[in-house]
Amino acid sequence: MPDPAVPPTPPVPLTALLAREDLGLRQLAGPPAEAVVLHWVHTSEMADPYPYLLGGELLLSAGVHIPGAADSGTSYFDGYVSRIVAAGGAALGFGVAPVHDTVPEALVAACGAHGLPLLEVPPRTTFSGVARAVWQLMAEARLAELRRVTEAQQSLAAAASRPDPVPSVLRQLAQRLGGWAALYGPEGAEIAGAGREPGGEVRAALARLAQVVRPAGGPGERAAPASATDSAAGVHLAAYSLGTGHGFVLGVAAHRRAPGDHTVASVAAVLLTLLTGEQQSGTGAARSSALVRLLLGAPPEEVAGLLGDGPWLVVHARPDGDGAPDLVAASALGAALGSALVDAAGDVVRALVPAGRAPDPLPGWTLGVSAAVAPHDWPAADTQAARALARARATRSALLRHSARPALADLVPAGEAAAHARAVLTPVTAHPALTETLRTWLSLHGSWDRTAVALSVHRNTVRQRVARCAALLETDLDDPDVRMELWFALRHV
Repeated sequence: MPDPAVPPTPPVPLTALLAREDLGLRQLAGPPAEAVVLHWVHTSEMADPYPYLLGGELLLSAGVHIPGAADSGTSYFDGYVSRIVAAGGAALGFGVAPVHDTVPEALVAACGAHGLPLLEVPPRTTFSGVARAVWQLMAEARLAELRRVTEAQQSLAAAASRPDPVPSVLRQLAQRLGGWAALYGPEGAEIAGAGREPGGEVRAALARLAQVVRPAGGPGERAAPASATDSAAGVHLAAYSLGTGHGFVLGVAAHRRAPGDHTVASVAAVLLTLLTGEQQSGTGAARSSALVRLLLGAPPEEVAGLLGDGPWLVVHARPDGDGAPDLVAASALGAALGSALVDAAGDVVRALVPAGRAPDPLPGWTLGVSAAVAPHDWPAADTQAARALARARATRSALLRHSARPALADLVPAGEAAAHARAVLTPVTAHPALTETLRTWLSLHGSWDRTAVALSVHRNTVRQRVARCAALLETDLDDPDVRMELWFALRHV
């Protein structure tokens, strides 16, 4: 006989149906209800219900089909129950009255022998009432599954925007599935993992399963499946090929398999595909061409057209907390900003973003954004973004933008302003640390603590440097007129 095809509906635990006091169902035989789930309800008075069952049903019968001489015999009931089990039926509900006053003892014995749960349906409970209760429980299960999947999608998407996106996605996936999630590299090595770490046997089996979905090495070989499942030591295993073509695989190990788990894991696989994939496209070729031309001496304004329409913003971003962002985090940030033009240098990620995609605050990052500029002003915008980031960190703001508006300084010709600045600041310009400390201290209205945070130094260091500036400039830095003149000069250095 062919294997039964279980209907694709949310499973309903038999215990939930038995717990309905309005139904009054009672289990008379078969395995414990905790191990049984229902996928469907079917009513039939056929002596052989096999052709009408899909598998996973609760079959309801009032015993109309039972011959009168079969009440005390066992052969009829043995054949009847064996056919239900062969069809994949999950349980049998027998209605008491009007045909039978009690459930036949031979039917109870047959269900016990074949391991089929047998429920007594009391006279006050209609079969349609039992079916309605199953549909209600099924709808509740479907709603709970959809809610769980939606919440998981939102948390995984939020994890993908963190400064450490790959570990964050794996941690969130492991938490949602209550198990272990691992990322395997192109060579098959486990490069990241999170969750409840399984034993060596399970871990080895998961690594072997990852090889099953890894793309084939040579042309003409059979294509690998997108996903595969297995089990080891009572643990459910699943592997998902990340569609990058570079051999990354997501592996999952969990002690239980709940509805929606496959959907949740598939969402994580899509996010990890985006995080680990290399974008080889026409846009990537244009970026490469622009880089080559810049290296060969072309001015920025000549190659900017290859990168997209201007004007441009320069964004400086720093992850919250300790640690420098890696290349994957920088790529994820670029994706969130809508630009692949990112550079991870030290503890700051710099990005070149079209002005039409002005960024919003991003969880886990502190951002400084320049004014919108033409390509020839990119270096100036880089300085603006750096200063905006320093102010954002000092004021504990998620994002600060450089404000470009007309000022009194615009009334002074640039050449004369620069000459004046050099004359005023000559004593300190030979010391870059002093110049930058003075600039930051003035921009933060003389706050020692905020300046220390912005420059990542101790506040006593700030005090010493500012005092040194006052001594070299031979001026009183508490005088607002002096501060205004120095700020004017610093803007033209």
